[in-house]
Amino acid sequence: MPVYKPETLMVQAGYDPKNGEARVMPIVQSTTYKYESADEVAALFDLSKEGHMYSRISNPTVEAVEKKLAILEGGVGALATSSGQAATLLSILTICNQGEHVVAFNNLYGGTYTLLTSTLKKLGIESTLVPFTASDQEVREAFQPNTKLLLGETIGNPGVEVLDIERAAKLAHAAGVPLFIDNTFGTPYLCRPIDFGADIVLHSATKFLDGHATSLGGFIVDSGKFDWNNGKFPHLTDPDPNYHGLSYTESFKEKAFITKARAVFLRDFGTTMSPFNAFLINLGMETLHLRMQRHSENALAVAQALEQSPHVEWVNYPLLESNPSYSLAKKYLPLGASGIISFGLKGDWQRGKEFINRLKLATLVVHVGDLRTHVLHPASMTHRQLSPQALARAGIKENMIRLSVGIENIDDIIDDLLTAMET
Repeated sequence: MPVYKPETLMVQAGYDPKNGEARVMPIVQSTTYKYESADEVAALFDLSKEGHMYSRISNPTVEAVEKKLAILEGGVGALATSSGQAATLLSILTICNQGEHVVAFNNLYGGTYTLLTSTLKKLGIESTLVPFTASDQEVREAFQPNTKLLLGETIGNPGVEVLDIERAAKLAHAAGVPLFIDNTFGTPYLCRPIDFGADIVLHSATKFLDGHATSLGGFIVDSGKFDWNNGKFPHLTDPDPNYHGLSYTESFKEKAFITKARAVFLRDFGTTMSPFNAFLINLGMETLHLRMQRHSENALAVAQALEQSPHVEWVNYPLLESNPSYSLAKKYLPLGASGIISFGLKGDWQRGKEFINRLKLATLVVHVGDLRTHVLHPASMTHRQLSPQALARAGIKENMIRLSVGIENIDDIIDDLLTAMET
């Protein structure tokens, strides 16, 4: 496909198997496929031929949106899953076995935090969470001989800190492991982590990619750049008895990781994106560049207004000049810093509840990243499973309000927020 600017790719990076040009995406609402010969089916199940075996593993509609996101992120391949949480789980399990280890920055989405510290721990995979502000030496000390990856988020949820991706990539690669980046809040329009050294990119497509709060989904994107033959990843280099002893790195080269994620873990766990959700997510992605511009413009204006309010104790938004992430945001998010703000309302949590209940335009929902403005109290809602100590380590204060700024008229959004504070 020719090289286009990101906004052109958002609209046109579809997939037509005959010539690769963009076409209107059909919904292939089928569980199975017809073949011309027994040998063709055998080749598909041996992974020696490309094609669709069964819709739990791949589907033409889902494949189209996978190919689009791989192009947008600059990867060699992508895998769609039933949710962002499933994408994170499958990506880790692809290279982590029982008795192995993950290092992650601690300013994580609550579901990712509990996945690492509770569920995966029960499966025998340990995790060390390092402070987002940790020095290089502190991060290095967290790595163990059995560490398999370093995980971070482009923009933290809900603290909206910006990760220094190049620094994280250098630390990971020095330890011989890949850098996994959750780019849900960044989206490939605002930031492409692979360009800065990330190896695997994750998305909750439920958020900005879909953009309309209609469809659960997730993605894993493989950069194709990490050297899995460095002795630390027998998961990908050694023969797999489930596929007649093939080696993923020998058979699939730069696509070894994404192939195993699909052929083993999507096959066995069945965390599959439905064709209809793929269709809706693709539809949302066609306007992603327009929405992310508006989200980012509105969020910056709201953050500036909140900074001036006497009712607000503090405001976190990466492109505020007062923000510690400002210089990193200018580097990694030159087109805008997305639509998520966190701020602290003066007073106790009761006043915060009253503020939320008085809002007219902004809605109280457990969601971010669609075209409407939403508000949430993380400590008592999305991150309520964390202890007070864990909340503090993750930078989540009791008075933190998470605001997902929509694409409504900016004057209406600001008026709604300020009026609810003053009543």
